[in-house]
Amino acid sequence: MLSGKTVLITGGTGSFGHAFIRLTLERFNPRKLIVYSRDEMKQWEMAKKFPNEPRLRFFIGDVRDRERMYRALDGVDYVVHAAATKIVPTAEYNPFECVKTNIVGAMNLIDACIDKGVQRVVALSTDKASSPVNLYGATKLASDKLFIAGNAYAGAHETRFAVVRYGNVMGSRGSVIPFFLSVRDSGVVPITDERMTRFLISLEQGVELVWKAFEDMVGGEIYVKKIPSIKVTDLARVVAPAAQQEIIGIRPGEKLHEQMIGFEDSLSTYEYSDHYKILPVINGWGDDPKRVKGGKRVAEGFVYSSETNSEWMNDEDLQAWLDANQDRIGAI
Repeated sequence: MLSGKTVLITGGTGSFGHAFIRLTLERFNPRKLIVYSRDEMKQWEMAKKFPNEPRLRFFIGDVRDRERMYRALDGVDYVVHAAATKIVPTAEYNPFECVKTNIVGAMNLIDACIDKGVQRVVALSTDKASSPVNLYGATKLASDKLFIAGNAYAGAHETRFAVVRYGNVMGSRGSVIPFFLSVRDSGVVPITDERMTRFLISLEQGVELVWKAFEDMVGGEIYVKKIPSIKVTDLARVVAPAAQQEIIGIRPGEKLHEQMIGFEDSLSTYEYSDHYKILPVINGWGDDPKRVKGGKRVAEGFVYSSETNSEWMNDEDLQAWLDANQDRIGAI
C-alpha cells in the first residue's frame, strides 16, 4: 500500500508522527516520508532517532501557510494530517489561534492536496469532535466536515479524503499516564472527577487505523477503532498505587465521559470486527455499497461512549502495558 509512495505527515514530530514513521519504515518500503512541522528543534531531535535513514525528509512549515504547503506537497502521494492545536484549556483561552490551525489549516491542506494531485489524505480526529462541548472539539468537528466535503470539492480531481477518530493515546506526551507518573512521588494524584471515564488506545493501534483507512477508503469515511475504556480513578490507582487521590474538579471545556459516535451519527454508522465506520450523509454516501463494504448498520440511537462501552481495560492489562513501555512513556 505505502511501498514506493511518498508520504507527508503534517505535525509529524508529535507522538503519532514518531510512531507512524517508525512503524511505516518497518512495515513498508516508502520512497520517502516527509515530516512537515514548524518546530526546528523537534525536527532535529527526531532526526537523531533515525540516523542514516535516506527515506526520511524534514520540511519546516506551518499548515497556516498555504504557499508553503503547496511547495511541500510536490510529488507527494499520500498525506497524514496530524497537525493541530489540541490541549483543551489552551484552546479555550486562545480560541483565535486554535481556529487558525485546526480549521484554516485544514482548508489550506485540502486546497493544496487537490491542486498538487495528492492521491489520498487521512486526517486525525478526536473523540472531542463528537457532540463537542469545548472549542478544540468544535474546531475538530469543523475540520472533519471539511475533509469529508473535500471529496466533492475535489470535482474531477482524484484526491480522496477520510478521517480517523480515537481517544486518549496511551503514554503520549502531555497525556494522563505520564502526568500521573510525574506527580505520584508527591503522594497526591489530582483527579478531576471520580466518575470520569476515558477511552485508551496505543500509538501502534492508532497507526494501524490510519493504514486501514488508506487501504479501505473510498472518500468521506470516518473510521473509529474499537478500544477499551477505563475509569480515571482506576488508572490512577494502577499508575500510582501509593498516592492519595484528590478530587479537584473538571477543567474548563472538559467532558465527564468521552464519546466517539453520537446519537445523530447512528443512522449512517456501520460496524465491523474491530472498528466502526461513520459514512457521510451528504451526496447519498450514507448507504453507498462501495463505502459500506459488508458492514452492519448499528441500531438507531447507538452511541459509542466511554462510560457505556462493553470493553474495559483491567488492572493486569494496564500494568502489562506500563511494564512493556516504561522507557517510552511521555518521551514523545
